[in-house]
Amino acid sequence: MIRYFTNHPTAANLLMVGIILIGALSLPNLQRDTFPATEPTEVEVRVNYPGGSALEVEEAVCLRVEEALGVIPDKLELQCEARENLAITVVRMYEGRDFDTFYNDIKGAIEAVTGFPERVERPSVNKLERTATVSTIAITGIEDQQGLFAYADKVLSRILRNKQIAQATMKGFSDPLIDVRVSETALRDLDMSVTDVSAAIRNQSIDLPAGTLETKNGDLVLRYADQKRKPREFADIVIQSSPDGGLVRLRDIATIEKRFEFAEDKVTFNGKQAALIEIAKTPNQDTLKVKALIDQILANERDLAPSGVSLDISQDVSPNILDRLRILTDNGVQGLVLVFLTMWAFFSLRYSFWVAMGLPVSFLGAIFVMHGLGYTLNTMTMVGLIVSTGLLMDDAIVISENIGARLKKGESELDAAVNGVRQVMPSVISSFLTTIFIVGPLALMAGKIGAVLKVLPVILVITLAVSLVEAFLILPSHLHHSLKKQNNRKQSRFHAVFEQGFENFRNGAFGRMMDVAIAWRYLTVGLIIGLLILSAAAFPSGMLKFRSFPQLESDVIQARILMPQGTPLSQTEQAIDQVVAALEKVNQEFTPLQKDGQPLIRNVLVYYGINADANEKGPHLATISADLIKAQDRSGSISEMIASWRKLTGPVAGAVAMKFTDKERGVAGNAIDIRLRGGNLVSLKKAGDELKAFLLGFNGVVDVLDDLRPGKPEFSVKLRDDAGALGLNAKSVSEELRAIVQGGTGIQVQTGRYGVDVRVRLASGSINSPGGIEAITVTGPDGSKIPLSTVADVTQTRGYARINRIDGLRTVTVQGAIKASVVNARELMAFTKLNFLPQLKEKYPDVSVSFVGQGKEAATTGSSLLNNFLIGLVFVFILLSFQFKSYVQPIIVLAAIPLGAIGMVIGHLAMGLDLSIPSLVGLATLSGVVVNNSILLVSFIHEEMENGRDPLDASREAAKARFRAVVLTSLTTIAGLLPLLAETSTQAQFLIPLVNSLAFGLLTATILSLFLVPSLFAILADFGLAKQKR
Repeated sequence: MIRYFTNHPTAANLLMVGIILIGALSLPNLQRDTFPATEPTEVEVRVNYPGGSALEVEEAVCLRVEEALGVIPDKLELQCEARENLAITVVRMYEGRDFDTFYNDIKGAIEAVTGFPERVERPSVNKLERTATVSTIAITGIEDQQGLFAYADKVLSRILRNKQIAQATMKGFSDPLIDVRVSETALRDLDMSVTDVSAAIRNQSIDLPAGTLETKNGDLVLRYADQKRKPREFADIVIQSSPDGGLVRLRDIATIEKRFEFAEDKVTFNGKQAALIEIAKTPNQDTLKVKALIDQILANERDLAPSGVSLDISQDVSPNILDRLRILTDNGVQGLVLVFLTMWAFFSLRYSFWVAMGLPVSFLGAIFVMHGLGYTLNTMTMVGLIVSTGLLMDDAIVISENIGARLKKGESELDAAVNGVRQVMPSVISSFLTTIFIVGPLALMAGKIGAVLKVLPVILVITLAVSLVEAFLILPSHLHHSLKKQNNRKQSRFHAVFEQGFENFRNGAFGRMMDVAIAWRYLTVGLIIGLLILSAAAFPSGMLKFRSFPQLESDVIQARILMPQGTPLSQTEQAIDQVVAALEKVNQEFTPLQKDGQPLIRNVLVYYGINADANEKGPHLATISADLIKAQDRSGSISEMIASWRKLTGPVAGAVAMKFTDKERGVAGNAIDIRLRGGNLVSLKKAGDELKAFLLGFNGVVDVLDDLRPGKPEFSVKLRDDAGALGLNAKSVSEELRAIVQGGTGIQVQTGRYGVDVRVRLASGSINSPGGIEAITVTGPDGSKIPLSTVADVTQTRGYARINRIDGLRTVTVQGAIKASVVNARELMAFTKLNFLPQLKEKYPDVSVSFVGQGKEAATTGSSLLNNFLIGLVFVFILLSFQFKSYVQPIIVLAAIPLGAIGMVIGHLAMGLDLSIPSLVGLATLSGVVVNNSILLVSFIHEEMENGRDPLDASREAAKARFRAVVLTSLTTIAGLLPLLAETSTQAQFLIPLVNSLAFGLLTATILSLFLVPSLFAILADFGLAKQKR
């Protein structure tokens, strides 16, 4: 087939054009995204328990859920979080299992639970699938909250009519309700209770079909239709009537208004109350296409908007995607140009063109396969294509070099092309298989970091597979025709000089160095081992530090406020004003540094009642979020801005915690994330406080917080023993108290898409102290009103805001952040384990400690990376042992792999980078190129020995013969990566460690392997192990 395609006038070109066409047609259909989509592994179970404290929710819900889900197959972790009124259970599955089966097992188990208390609402079971928010539309300009909600709801309805919008949700409002506040004095005068009023409303607000009447003239439908839907309709309900015709209506004893349940559920946008519409996409949608659709929708809505109403875009992720794709595309094109120029230095223009043409052909073929397999065009797939440059050029250079060598020996152009390919085909296929064995298993990396990085080896394998077709069927034909025309042309002066200089260096300086290396082969190997030891010493010496994942630059900075539970909204608003004022000063400080003096801060959003770190809701929480100008246009580092904001804010009166951060978009988790587990909350709290104090003693450790915090003040009511004489029991009293405080009628009015609860409670301010609670009256069996103070004791306590349980044990989690320039997370955790935990365990023997967050994610991904890499090496050894017919000679090839680590260390130190998981992935990927070079070098040694040379001369001559191809392969790979390595954009910085490992590692591995492999082969010859078995 090789001869057929080489000699055929059109077959190779038709195949090439076909691959280019299908790739070009597939490219526009590839979805564009920030990172690869990850498979879901978590199921959430939500159970509402209105009025329940965290402790009550734990006992009533969490324990029962844990029992029900205890035997679910494939369960990795079960976490149940008990909050006020709510239990949230998250069940995580082992990676790689069937998620739909897992979900159905959980759903079935939860639906079978029958032991929940009466007031517990029906559980909801949901898949926690990834939905990426594309943009947020902020609507402002309407002062009235109800009016803003109504207008935003109309906008949302119009957006949802568009079938291309997968998900759009409105934020800035809590659930609407009709709030009936009854006067305590009026109830006393009428000798009624809140329960009586609720019953009256419920009995007089009914919409009920009565059935069908059959008459001579046809069937008639009869229904009772008197459902009240608006506050004024509820106001007319008769609560009590007298025999003389006197009527007491609801409006006479209560205020009735439609409002939102929680005043703290609101958002402001640049100081104005706002409605936010968050628009998200599914994994199958293209982010940039969705954003273009949002822009179109926004333009239409602005045309329809009343005067004074503004619709603005906030927190738009599309510019970052565009910038990253632009960076990778530009650097990829620059890399291709540099590769071509490198090739041109060694070959003619036409020859170089056809060798380099294998890159776009392979890329477009890979894009076609990517589209068929459902991959997106994202940061990691683009990097995979760029990184594959060196691997692709390796095969093309080997083939082209061999064809040129055979031509010089006198073969015809056709025979040189065909025989040149056939000669190196076994080695090229072997190199391809070894690369697959090394890189392929990396696609099985585990953990959150691995889920992002494992796409890269898949793209490499796909691209390499396509490149083999190009190298064996297309390239020989083009080189055959190029050689025909090349023979009629005189070599240019540049190429003549360059060729002569290169040959002089290879046969002169390099040849002499190779003679010395082989002559002093044991010293050569010892020196290289010494370099490896010195490189390894960079870690314990502290010169090179490790971090799980490089920092991802954000365009949003946030301040997260946590006040004590029970703090009124007005006090939280004072804290917000202080933080926002400091943010304005930050804007003034950094704006002069920006291009053309544009403001640093574009928008400021204040989310009331929300704090991502607190896992709570309430008026004691707030998040101030600032949209910055895009990273590519911004001057000044995020860390400097956050530090300035923290300093300018100063202490916030009454705050439990203040966290200043960028909006984290990393995959590795928190730098500090430690779990304390046990059964006693008091012990857990004390241990957590001591751990926090220890961590805060380190310079560079900030925002340390635990999740076991005091809840709201609680008034505990306990019925006295003699209450039974009055006909009272705990059930009747507790239900009446619940009605007074929690309210409710059981009525829900449907208005559009929203259900509106009708809630009856005592007027605000009726109960605000223990004395007010004791003054409450409860209803006896005969209807008499009995003061609560006469039948019950009221004591004040304070529970916990939330109680977290993981795998059946109460857990306190201590989380925090670090200043990466001051302290290293890995070293800090190691120091904590060694110097603090032994004392903590001795003091609190019932408390166990585990480390999660960045450390655990790095360990999970790192261990799977190492295991899969070792598995790959085993298969490589088997393949090479079969090819070389030896158990020892494959070790020579594998011995070159660690050489890349020397360059990785040098490169990271030279560029001031920390080692990270992407660095290690780059090193593992690099191994494919290093092994390929070593395989071909050993193969050439065998050929020289077959020609009658002894092993020492064969090693020497093979190194010189392969010198050109090895140097060219390495130079083209480095040239392809150089633009990305030199990229200064903040959006590309997290890729630099991976590229650094490849470029610097390949440089050192190329140079050193040229000396190591022949030296090791010569050492084998000393022991009689260098002969090739036939």
